[in-house]
Amino acid sequence: MRSLLDAARECLDATGIDAKIALTQRHAAAFLRGESAVPADAPPADPIGMPGRPSRPALVHPRHLPRRGFGSSEGRAAFVHSIAHIEFNAVDLAWDAVYRFRGMPGEYYADWVRIADDEARHFTLLRGRLQALGHDYGDFDAHNGLWEMCEKTAHDGLDRMALVPRVLEARGLDVTPGMISRLRALGDDDTAGILEVILREEVAHVAAGSRWFRWHCERRGIDPVTKFRALLAEYARAVLHGPFNIEARAAAGFSDDELAALMDAAAAA
Repeated sequence: MRSLLDAARECLDATGIDAKIALTQRHAAAFLRGESAVPADAPPADPIGMPGRPSRPALVHPRHLPRRGFGSSEGRAAFVHSIAHIEFNAVDLAWDAVYRFRGMPGEYYADWVRIADDEARHFTLLRGRLQALGHDYGDFDAHNGLWEMCEKTAHDGLDRMALVPRVLEARGLDVTPGMISRLRALGDDDTAGILEVILREEVAHVAAGSRWFRWHCERRGIDPVTKFRALLAEYARAVLHGPFNIEARAAAGFSDDELAALMDAAAAA
């Protein structure tokens, strides 16, 4: 039987856009058919490094990314590109969650393989929309913030689950409803429809982060709210911005106390 860890590594290492997406879909389908599994005697993961990436887009500091409105066709394409970039990164984030953290329950690996497959589908939808707007992935600069947090949390699955799904990826739960409304107002129902699919499915992705964050806390005898507050203060103040989508975050497993911790941390940033 194929090692799921080897499959995850192959997806992470793929440099081509089409190759990474095709490998993700192939390996996710094989896992669902029971054709791959995590070996009981798997060695430790290799040290984290940059995943395979295409030569474009160029990765720059977020402050060097120009602000564009939705009103022009170029601005709309740049916006779609920015969301596609998040989804392309999210494919690697999900596979790294599979590859890096050994000795987890089978349900953990099933969650993150499913999420990798979902993110690949989201990227494909957005790339198709971008192409319909006369562009392609790589035509605009992008930043590396998601993967940088992945590297910062590579030492601990608890930190990873707290900060990548529940802080960075959960940001989409807060901002996407407003984006959908603006796009509908501009008559761009095609892009809005794609974002509605992504928003609906991202709730379950963030919920997986909540579930496995609490699993780690329970195993270690740690209070999750206290730990979440500490991690926000250590890692996330610069990336916390309200207002927060309370309804979506509650559906994604945030407790009232954790929502209060988010609001406190954002106010202190």
